[in-house]
Amino acid sequence: MTGPILSVRGLVKHFRPRTRMFGAEGKPVRAVDGIDLDVPARGTLGLVGESGCGKSTTGRLVLRLIEADAGTIRFEGEDIRTAPAARLRALRRRMQIVFQDPFASLDPRMTVAEILAEPFVVHGIGDGAERAKSVRRLLDQVGLAAHHAERHPHEFSGGQRQRIGIARALALDPALIVADEPVSALDVSIQAQILNLMRDLQRARGLAFLFISHNLAVVRHMADRVAVMYLGRVVEEAPREALFAAPLHPYTRALLSAVPDPGRERQERIVLTGEIPRPDDPPSGCRFRTRCPLADAGCAATEPPLAARGNGHRVACHKVP
Repeated sequence: MTGPILSVRGLVKHFRPRTRMFGAEGKPVRAVDGIDLDVPARGTLGLVGESGCGKSTTGRLVLRLIEADAGTIRFEGEDIRTAPAARLRALRRRMQIVFQDPFASLDPRMTVAEILAEPFVVHGIGDGAERAKSVRRLLDQVGLAAHHAERHPHEFSGGQRQRIGIARALALDPALIVADEPVSALDVSIQAQILNLMRDLQRARGLAFLFISHNLAVVRHMADRVAVMYLGRVVEEAPREALFAAPLHPYTRALLSAVPDPGRERQERIVLTGEIPRPDDPPSGCRFRTRCPLADAGCAATEPPLAARGNGHRVACHKVP
């Protein structure tokens, strides 16, 4: 298809707290607060930001693993927020997720063969012999041997478990995979192997990725475009090389200043002061203003829109011309 495979507009998710003692109700946590995203067909959008910014919640929202409060989520041109249960079940064959923790995302009571065959069972695809053949094919594609099928998850290393998780995501031949911090729980020596495997699979299968990570170096390796989140909002989005070469938002510049890059001229480290505001009580106006070295009184008055700055670059900042 031409254009984005996934298009999100005005996505909102506020988590309502439980009623407190004596009936007092806390403020809702504004985890995702009106964001727009496009994932290119056969390409990768990297979604980055500090812990708690809402990026993992975004990944679950676009798959309808949790329900959004507002906004549209169009997958292959169809708004999945309005899709009935039967249609959503069919669409799920085209959308899959690779979770962060390979230790927690696999059922310890099941063998690898049972784990990988389960998607076929759920969707009524093939008989026992056909499913066994598909399991062997999936294991081969992720670099595991056929004899691994009879083992249980606890018999594998973290990297091998993540390969199993990737194989499970590939089982139904999806078009889109949400990769939620897929290597952050792995040893550094294993991370590159998993990332290269995902890139190889993307080229071979024509996959699109929404790649979620806090690690900018990993995102630079994987993504075609990068969106930077802060406190439930996207503050900058650009093609990968444009963002890394010339970031516009003060928050993005601070993040990149902390990433070692032997090929880049040494630059001064930007140290952000203050704590990240609470997501149930974000600042007025620009949400980054309480930590921004450029902020003034005008930044508190209105929230800057995510506006185009040319060459596919968008930024939400009053101080960027």
